[in-house]
Amino acid sequence: MRIFIDLWWFFKQERLKYSFGVIFLVFSSFLSMIPPYVVGILVDDIRTRSLTPLILGKWIVFLIIIGIIYYFTGYVWRQLIFGSSIILANQLRNDLYKHFTKLSPNFFQKRRIGDLMAHATNDINAVQGAAGEGILTLFDSITLGGMVIVTMSVFISWKLTLITLLPMPIMVILTMYYGSLLHKRFGKAQAAFSDLNDKVQENISGVRVIKAFGEEDAQIDMFRKASRDVVDKNIAVAKIDSLFDPTITFIVAFCYFLALIFGSVYVVGGSITLGGLTSFTLYLGQLVWPMLAFGFLFNIVERGSASYDRIRRLLAIKPEITDQEGASDQVPSGAVDFSIRSFRYPGSDSDALNDIHFKVEQGQTLGVVGKTGAGKTTLLRLLLREFDIQDGQISIGGTAIQAVTLDALRSAIGYVPQDHILFSATIAENIAFAKPDASQEEIERVAKLASIHEDILHFKEGYATVVGERGVTLSGGQKQRISIARALLADPELLIFDDSLSAVDARTEVSILHALKHERRNKTTLISAHRLSAVEHADLIIVLGEGQIIERGTHEELIQKEGWYAEMYAHQQLESLVSEGGAKA
Repeated sequence: MRIFIDLWWFFKQERLKYSFGVIFLVFSSFLSMIPPYVVGILVDDIRTRSLTPLILGKWIVFLIIIGIIYYFTGYVWRQLIFGSSIILANQLRNDLYKHFTKLSPNFFQKRRIGDLMAHATNDINAVQGAAGEGILTLFDSITLGGMVIVTMSVFISWKLTLITLLPMPIMVILTMYYGSLLHKRFGKAQAAFSDLNDKVQENISGVRVIKAFGEEDAQIDMFRKASRDVVDKNIAVAKIDSLFDPTITFIVAFCYFLALIFGSVYVVGGSITLGGLTSFTLYLGQLVWPMLAFGFLFNIVERGSASYDRIRRLLAIKPEITDQEGASDQVPSGAVDFSIRSFRYPGSDSDALNDIHFKVEQGQTLGVVGKTGAGKTTLLRLLLREFDIQDGQISIGGTAIQAVTLDALRSAIGYVPQDHILFSATIAENIAFAKPDASQEEIERVAKLASIHEDILHFKEGYATVVGERGVTLSGGQKQRISIARALLADPELLIFDDSLSAVDARTEVSILHALKHERRNKTTLISAHRLSAVEHADLIIVLGEGQIIERGTHEELIQKEGWYAEMYAHQQLESLVSEGGAKA
């Protein structure tokens, strides 16, 4: 029953709905006590031949009125109790989603998407069941069962009631034992479902790679094993589930046996009437539901408790990156100053960056180049505060980025990542993601700047074309340019390109860079790239090697140094000439 204590905060929040729901439920239970009592009276009247049509008619009208009231009260308590449980599910789902948005990238690198989705679906449904059906079965089993027992004891025979209910403690002990087993097994079943969910999400997202490598059969086999594991663990749950009904049914049948044997003795002895025994057996029939409900209660609450434990563990994870106390909500602007003595990722034994010191004046363009793994993306992610620096700081306009709120910092930055994420929406909606109220003219203007406008017009639905999940219906270059257009529409103080021109041809790259230079005259742009032509025009270029700056300067200065940059530039120019020559040939 711990789940009810854990959810007490919600019961307090919705106390009026639950209070009135329980009141109407109790009243419904009271109304259900009346028909068996009336039947007993009618049986005795029939036995004594004192029943007249008028008396029968009055009792029938009375029972019809009771039935109508019972119908109304049943409708009301279902609306209040089950409606409240739906509110709980919605609140938990919103809390989870809000929590996800606050967690750092490090969290999502460790957790699987399928597992997080399972928390927001199956687990929340189980908790909803505890707050709805669980509350119903708790109060219904107690109130209806209590009323039935009191009525049987007071109005018929307390001795017969006591004898009939002797097997009840056995049922309580067994159902509690089943409930403890169910809690453990259901937790494992939910974890298995999370694994399966993650496998499905991963394979659907990577279906092109699976097909390209001809791994369909291998993946089908892996899915079959994961699915079998889910089945096995749910069968283990079902085996415990299946014990509840037979146990309760057997005990109820034994209670009936005791009632008939000893009830017959009492009727013969004159302790109770035949009508009283009839009413007693009808009440005993009504006691079947509270007994079953008691068994269901352990089933429901243990499922809900196991799922709520999983949800609470997730909500208990603290965001690694948060606003500092007293942080300003003013959007920063000005020169960007990097002063990083060292930085290493959480859990890593080696530094990702060392001795990084440079300054980019407002309105300038910075180029960041280097080998794969040199630290280019790390440098840009630190500016976004995806991770915090342990030794050093980054400042914008003389203000450390930790001194402003995350919302203010990220409002100043437009980011075009390596992995271009598009949503299952229209192209226009994807471009307007950061500015939902943008006009069609604004959307088309930035699309032209990103050299994607003409491509969009060739689509059948134009800007109303719906792209697939993560933009699977578009080419890599089209996704990159839509991402660039999205960032340009926000018109940020700082624009970050994290190797965001790699999938476009040289001519398109030149067009985009020319548009950027004209469009962002007084605003700062940071470009990370493998293709050096993307940073030729930059006011400052830094070359990273193993997390350190090994060269810095303008394009011309770096060429004259004849170091890594000059060597790589010459190599790429030769590749370009060979490619052009091959094309002409």
